[in-house]
Amino acid sequence: MLTVDYDLLDLRPGMTVLDLGCGEGRHAFEAYRRGGRVVAVDWGQSEVETTKRWLGAIAEAGEAPEGAQYEVVRGDLLHLPFPDASVDRVMASEVLEHIPDDATAMREIFRVLKPGGRAVVTVPRYGPERVCWALSDQYHANEGGHIRIYRGDVLRARLATAGLTPGKSHHAHALHAPFWWLKCAVGVEKDSALVRAYHRLLVWDLTERPLVTRLAEKVLDPLIGKSFVVYADKPATAATDARTGAFGVAEERERSAATH
Repeated sequence: MLTVDYDLLDLRPGMTVLDLGCGEGRHAFEAYRRGGRVVAVDWGQSEVETTKRWLGAIAEAGEAPEGAQYEVVRGDLLHLPFPDASVDRVMASEVLEHIPDDATAMREIFRVLKPGGRAVVTVPRYGPERVCWALSDQYHANEGGHIRIYRGDVLRARLATAGLTPGKSHHAHALHAPFWWLKCAVGVEKDSALVRAYHRLLVWDLTERPLVTRLAEKVLDPLIGKSFVVYADKPATAATDARTGAFGVAEERERSAATH
């Protein structure tokens, strides 16, 4: 299930792309299949291991074009282990709502992007998310949970404050909003026949991509899309140090430490 539109991200073969807060790698996988030089980053060790394993499987299956590369790094989004102006594209999907100091995370995105580079940020949309919070504290009030709800204009303003220029935006995953409303209404951890039935619908949509659900989501996304997605560029005139590329930086640091 992809939230990012890779055409709007303008991801082209050979570009270095960071997937920040990659989770289990869904966006990294697609970037790799499109020929990117992908660096997936997450703080969770299990997420890093899972993403690395699946990227390796994609490579072994020959699903990535020649020249595509991948690396998976355990890292802190507030202190990214990459040089200034070293990557072409940055993806941060469903991660900023978890970070108390989101302003620093946005400045880090700006810092590592090359002048003229593009980032995409996705967060839970204000309306559907507010319904979830109203129905259930358990949905968000837990360790590592959602600590804020972004309005679209506020997110765009914060990205601009970090130095980025917000551009196109859209909504995604309208079919998922009612699913989470149901879960929140009956209890996030509780079993329910209605929730199970709706989950089967989502799995069917994900695996079969039937026309009826694809059309329904296209119509409903502007109204109740679960995610808000915004693309933002780093101005081509931004002054940053572009001396070193990001790809392989983790290995290079390990080699450097081993020789000192």
